[in-house]
Amino acid sequence: MRLLQVFSRYSFLAFAFWLITCSPKGYPIKEPGQGIAMDIITLSSDHMEGREIGTEGADKAAEYIEKRFKEIGLNPKGDNNTYFQVFSRKKSNNPHGDDSQGEGDIISGKNVVGWIDNKAPFTVVIGAHYDHLGYGKEGSLYTGPAAIHNGADDNASGVSGVLYLAESIKKAGFTKYNYLFVSFSGEEKGLWGSNYFVKNCPVPANSIHYMINMDMIGRLNAEKKLSVGGVGTSPAFDKIIDQNAPSTLSIKKELSGMAPSDHASFYNADVPVLGFFTGQHEDYHKPSDDHPLINYKGAHTVLEYIFTLVRALDSEPKLSFTKTKDETQNRVAFNVTMGVMPDYLYDGKGMKIDGVKEGRPAFGAGLMKGDIIIKMGEIDVADIQTYMKCLSTYQQGQTVEVTILREGKEVKKPVTF
Repeated sequence: MRLLQVFSRYSFLAFAFWLITCSPKGYPIKEPGQGIAMDIITLSSDHMEGREIGTEGADKAAEYIEKRFKEIGLNPKGDNNTYFQVFSRKKSNNPHGDDSQGEGDIISGKNVVGWIDNKAPFTVVIGAHYDHLGYGKEGSLYTGPAAIHNGADDNASGVSGVLYLAESIKKAGFTKYNYLFVSFSGEEKGLWGSNYFVKNCPVPANSIHYMINMDMIGRLNAEKKLSVGGVGTSPAFDKIIDQNAPSTLSIKKELSGMAPSDHASFYNADVPVLGFFTGQHEDYHKPSDDHPLINYKGAHTVLEYIFTLVRALDSEPKLSFTKTKDETQNRVAFNVTMGVMPDYLYDGKGMKIDGVKEGRPAFGAGLMKGDIIIKMGEIDVADIQTYMKCLSTYQQGQTVEVTILREGKEVKKPVTF
């Protein structure tokens, strides 16, 4: 039994207050109401049981978000003047099937929707998914007995961002646009909640100024890299992102509006989108993605940057939408895997490894986190796309000489698939 489970409500609040005020790393909360740490700790506690869609834990998380929306002063914008937008999906019993056409059980979820109604013709949508993997039956990268996947970074961090921005925007008194704040469910199953929201939007989709999505913003690394996706979905974004970027962040801009997260649902409805992400890590989709590992100071820096973008875009007319190249079309199928996790924020030459899975070819060859793959066989590896194309040329049982950069020196490793 973990510590948070045995605390009384009073003890839990006292513990959270101690974390916020006494941690040597510090938790830069401006005001008690803007409790980034409190929101992340609460949503990623064992009490929520991993927030898997259709479970009691997910319902508890939705109720917590509803309570916070009320505290902030947001109006309900869900079904029947509530904060909840309820939806159902059929889940396929075929592990390779299409859930949207499933023959299996019906799973119900709920998006949590609050808004600031300024009686304006256009609306800004700010969102993040609150669901996660429950006990890790599906989607987990952990091998072992069933364990709660608390998802502190994925995506209690993003939900805390929605709450932080909702309170900040409410206090700032922006009036040119309306603001919809949405916590989506079912993202881990395939963007279920955001897909339903866009198709059943409480405001006309063509009246949305732009959409901001936050997915995993809690693990800003030592290089302070922040990925901003969807920059190419409106001509206004590129300049505003550069002009407002703080010196404390290194911004990696991605043009495409397509991504494995909820802003893709809005992009497909011709809405300009921006998606924020501080990078993958070795705790991704594992029980170890827990709140003590969150970089709270980094999350605060990211959210302050997003707030400056919202403020800058408040003075812009309704944004025009631009279709971007669908980078997913460049992905190729392959019969082998090395068992590494790419560093998606790395923008140098080669493919940087952010994690190595035990028992896989890369692990057996002695590849390590931080290695940069620059060549496979006779093919130079320029980036992740080149790396994937290389993999597509190999079969099980083949051995390839992989050239890596390790601490600035070239090292060659034979990898057998």
